[in-house]
Amino acid sequence: MLEIIKPMEIEKRSFAIITELLGDKQPSPENEAVVKRVIHTTADFDYADNLIFSEGAVAKGIEALRNGCDIVTDTKMALAGINKTILTKLGGTAHCFISDEDVAAEAKERGVTRALVSMEKAAKLEKPCIFAIGNAPTALVSLKELMEAGKLRPALIIGVPVGFVNVVESKELILQSAVPHIVARGRKGGSNVAAAICNALLYQILR
Repeated sequence: MLEIIKPMEIEKRSFAIITELLGDKQPSPENEAVVKRVIHTTADFDYADNLIFSEGAVAKGIEALRNGCDIVTDTKMALAGINKTILTKLGGTAHCFISDEDVAAEAKERGVTRALVSMEKAAKLEKPCIFAIGNAPTALVSLKELMEAGKLRPALIIGVPVGFVNVVESKELILQSAVPHIVARGRKGGSNVAAAICNALLYQILR
């Protein structure tokens, strides 16, 4: 018979198991909460090696959230997974423009992806933003082009799209940039991973 365990106790036990199974691969104290939250979400210990952090990325992301920055995602799934209760308390809003009619119409007219156009729309937001990309490599390409054009300066880029076409290459573009970033190098990632990283940052502020 299965033991009935309260939700918070399940999470506590899960993180204890993760810590034990990581063995000598324990992440640095600064990045620990993010790495373990992603492993908790995916049950995939490869993220202990795959997650790449620019210097001070976690601290810079937390600082931006404390100051009320917004979060922009490339999918409704990532948007749904972010703890918006905490984000709202901090003065931030979560956005996803991928399904907006104007984005869809412009993407069709230009022959480009909606993800690309949605990043261009997000660049017009007045507030600083964290960009959490879990699905579309073209979103990362768009962000890189917007930054190079001087039209965007993200507070943090979470670059974790999953897949096989242009995924690795798009992540490398962000890894080579000077913007604060957390990137899942290689093919792995996903909207759930993007949301988990956002929540790992938010939970270090409020819980």
